Amino acid sequence: MISKLWGGRFTQPTDKFVEEFTASIGFEQRLGSYDIQGSKAHAEMLGRQGIISVAEAQQIIAGLDEILSDIEAGKMEFSVALEDIHMNIEAQLIERIGAVGGKLHTGRSRNDQVAVDIRLYLRDEIDTILDYLKKMEAALIQQAEKNLDIIMPGYTHLQTAQPVLYSHHMLAYREMISRDSSRLSDLRARFNLMPLGAGALAGTTFPIDREWTAEKLGFDGVTRNSLDSVSDRDFAIEFCSFAGILMMHLSRLSEELILWSSADFNFIELSDAFCTGSSIMPQKKNPDVPELVRGKTGRVYGNLMSLLTLMKSLPLAYNKDMQEDKEPLFDTIDTIKGSLKIFAAMVVEMKVKGDNMRVAAARGFSTATDVADYCVRKGLPFRQAHEVVGKTVRYCVETGKDIPELSLDEFRQFSELIEEDIYASVTLEASVNARKATGGTAREAVERELARLKSS
Repeated sequence: MISKLWGGRFTQPTDKFVEEFTASIGFEQRLGSYDIQGSKAHAEMLGRQGIISVAEAQQIIAGLDEILSDIEAGKMEFSVALEDIHMNIEAQLIERIGAVGGKLHTGRSRNDQVAVDIRLYLRDEIDTILDYLKKMEAALIQQAEKNLDIIMPGYTHLQTAQPVLYSHHMLAYREMISRDSSRLSDLRARFNLMPLGAGALAGTTFPIDREWTAEKLGFDGVTRNSLDSVSDRDFAIEFCSFAGILMMHLSRLSEELILWSSADFNFIELSDAFCTGSSIMPQKKNPDVPELVRGKTGRVYGNLMSLLTLMKSLPLAYNKDMQEDKEPLFDTIDTIKGSLKIFAAMVVEMKVKGDNMRVAAARGFSTATDVADYCVRKGLPFRQAHEVVGKTVRYCVETGKDIPELSLDEFRQFSELIEEDIYASVTLEASVNARKATGGTAREAVERELARLKSS
């Protein structure tokens, strides 16, 4: 039987099922290198402060390096009986270097130890995810750059509204991803404070140097309240909130790609590498990647709700409930990394069917607002112009004509202000390119925006 490192208080062994039920080592193994990173800095600080000897600190650090090598090589055997990553590593350390290994835990608790581990881990994952977000932004910009001449229908209520550049549509998603990057960068700056030294909840009686350890581990500073230090999981909740918003954005784009790749829209073609077929219908090409990303959005939302529910009634300070923070966080990290990685690659390879988009943009009276704007420029108040064009559209519906197909006499049934120059205002190009203000869909505006993005 493995001896518990905390077992001095107890006279009976832990029930085997209780060990299995309460153990977290099954999912905490990914924290191994971070636990050792934090422990090495802590050991060095103990030696610098004279709390243990420098020789003892060096011996502990050497032992931790050996354990890290075994973890990286897949040779480390983890024990459920030792509960978590911290106890497994500490037990291995004592087994390898003897009783001096037990001095590592001086001036700290598993409570502040896990808090620093998870921050170190999340910080690295955030840096990786920020890189994935940059690649996603680049993929959207690349799509916009190479398809500047393509006009598509813009929609509200999924009804044809006004023509827009496909490039403008892609850059709308780039705006969303940019906000996601900004949110994540804000979070990284906010949570990059070191909780180590908070002890179990009240700090420590030993003369530790928290600021030195924080600098050693790359933190911007130290947390300021020991109770909050060990009980704070705001950063995990905030990360999952960021992830939920990100997945919502990817899900919206997924929905459009799914629609656009259908035979009914036929706006795009996804690469075969990102689609699958049907076991019974040989003609099918299913957009599985965007469908799965759309589906995985729900699990990320669920992880956020799990963490919020987990923390909502916990008294200060640490409670065992908080062990349940890791699986939702880990799953969220894995999900968004996979989604971003595959989505960026899929967007880069996506082929746009510009002719089909143009045909669709010409349907549904998409230039009706341009007729209203034309009438306003001729001196008609907008509300009256709106009524004029509404009647014009009703006439088009009844006669089966589109707005550009009307004769001048037909136009003038509804307003004598309309003249021959109306035809220059109701083409798709005229409608798009008239919207030149910053943020508009005109090619001129989109090119300015692309230039700004490339120079920033």
